[in-house]
Parts: sequence; C-alpha cells; structure tokens
Amino acid sequence: MRRVHIILSAASLALLASGAVWADSDVGGSAGQVRTQGPVDSASQRQHIRVLAASCAACHGTNGNSVGGTPVLAGLHPEHFSSQMQAFKSGQRASTVMHRHARGLTDSEIVQLAEYFYKQPRHASALPPAAKPGSGKP
Repeated sequence: MRRVHIILSAASLALLASGAVWADSDVGGSAGQVRTQGPVDSASQRQHIRVLAASCAACHGTNGNSVGGTPVLAGLHPEHFSSQMQAFKSGQRASTVMHRHARGLTDSEIVQLAEYFYKQPRHASALPPAAKPGSGKP
C-alpha cells in the first residue's frame, strides 16, 4: 500500500513539475480552475496528456498494460474508454477511486486520454508463478 502512495505522490509531483497547467478560457469557469481545451495540437498539451496517463500507471500499468486486478487500457477503443470515464464522472458507474479521478478531468482530457491509450500496444502480462503450498517457495 505504501508503494501505491509513493507512486501516486510521484505522479502528482510530476504533474505539478511539468507545468501542465492550462488556463480555463471559459468565462464562466471557476477562478483558479485548470483545464485543457480543444484537441491536442501542441507539444505541451501532448506532454500534459502523457503526465495524466502516467498517473493511471499506478493501477493500470505502464502505458495502460495492467498486470491484473484492474482493466487493461492499452488498445482500448476510445469510445468505450470515454463512455466508462463519463459514467465514473457522473456517478452512473460505481467505484471506490475512479469517480474521483474522472471528476478531476475535463471532457477534452478524457477524449485525449482515450486516444492516447488506444494508440498504446497491448502486451501480454505474465504474473509471477504461484507459491507451492507448504514450500515457502514459488
């Protein structure tokens, strides 16, 4: 559990250090709120999405290739990814953690993350062999 906290903290620091902060161009936006608007068309926006995707790695594996326990995001169809994230965001799909992550993303960021993960190649994951009962060794 401590490792997960360290990874999440590192991902959060990476997000802050990257300078991936976008001013909200919507006049009705909340003061101090940061948002990405429009399609990914600049190097800094692409970097912002990579940083957001890196925070997903704590649970979903490097580049979305989970080794078990959470869904694989790599190669996932963008519409499916987006609909699942919108369901988490709206509360239509229950989760212990994902609703918090989804609510922190703009619709544009969700679409951009969907495209990012769709482009990632899926890799077959290999879990370590199970320990033999009573042997204390795998």
